[in-house]
Amino acid sequence: MSYVVLARKWRPEHFEEVVGQGHVARTLKNSIEQDRVAHAYLFTGARGVGKTSTARILAKALNCKEGPTATPCYKCVSCTEISKGQSVDVFEIDGASNRGINEIRELREGVRYAPSRDRKKVYIIDEVHMLTTEAFNALLKTLEEPPPHAVFIFATTEPQKIPVTILSRCQRFDFKRITQRDIVEHLEHLCKHEQITADRAALQLIARQAAGGMRDALSLLDQIISFAGNTIREEQIAEILGVANRRHLFELSEAVLTHDPERALLVLDDVNRFGYDMQQFASELVNHFRDLVVTAVVKNPEDVTNLTESELILARTQLQHVQSPELLHRYFSVMVDGAQDMHRSPYPKLIFEMTLVRMAALEPLTSLDLIVEKLRTLETELEHAGVTPEPYLPPTPLENVIENVIENV
Repeated sequence: MSYVVLARKWRPEHFEEVVGQGHVARTLKNSIEQDRVAHAYLFTGARGVGKTSTARILAKALNCKEGPTATPCYKCVSCTEISKGQSVDVFEIDGASNRGINEIRELREGVRYAPSRDRKKVYIIDEVHMLTTEAFNALLKTLEEPPPHAVFIFATTEPQKIPVTILSRCQRFDFKRITQRDIVEHLEHLCKHEQITADRAALQLIARQAAGGMRDALSLLDQIISFAGNTIREEQIAEILGVANRRHLFELSEAVLTHDPERALLVLDDVNRFGYDMQQFASELVNHFRDLVVTAVVKNPEDVTNLTESELILARTQLQHVQSPELLHRYFSVMVDGAQDMHRSPYPKLIFEMTLVRMAALEPLTSLDLIVEKLRTLETELEHAGVTPEPYLPPTPLENVIENVIENV
């Protein structure tokens, strides 16, 4: 039997198994239980967050032999055929390759006929925003007055490209990006069942690289298992995913926070020899200083940053060199200005170097209250020493100076 990748093997089979989309799962389950299923749905969101999986679960829920039910049995013919993509009454259509009006006309002709075996005819159109304007217009009448046996489920990553006339005829569900914590917990559950030993820090790196997409996380984990075997360590993740530049980010921030411009320039030169794009690396350094600011001012930074546990420990260690959060804000502001200048300059590396030198030279600003307090202390010491400071005399107006000169002449 051929190998099945983790993204397919661990595809959700029930609404509650779709990670991070509890609001969608609850609404769809309640609509089935209350017999309030709409004729058209629009699932929007980033890639790999569960849109197509949810559409397939909904198709099974509507056509299951035990249903309509919010928990498909996965034993009847309808459930098994939908899972295999072989159902005669559930049609999965790729909007990118079937985007013309002729394809939509064929769909309209087929919608009129009753299902061959199942309860509902379900049309799942993925990347629906790729349809042409004429194709969308051809769908309008069918969506407005569909036959009672038809259900349309549209999925898209770009809802802004869909005509308003289509949007108004659908129930819209916005799928959120999955949080890093939810992805890590799901990967830990998966590794346990797959008998894979993985560091939590390693899984955090995978989750961060996936950028909120579970499918991306599972694909990365598949790739890493092929490289590392059944024992996965954080160092191996950094090597295979090409995220070793995180080490350079912390080395640069260490050099800046300890006011060591020479070290900062050496690290940047090392980054340049690795072949990293300077402007992209500058953007990553901006985000890195943002994470340092958040770590300094927030009680639980792991909730609002993508730092792994080991990186969080390193960030807190570096922050011991910083006297006040205000100085961190200045580092961040200078780095933002430098990154913007790099985009406008034909010499981005030189701008980057001068920005790092400027950052390494920054010192904490003395507050006005402290200056006033020092002046009062000095005044008190002079009084105790018997020294009377001369009173302040305002400068003589220029008109009086001129008159005195004229009189003396």
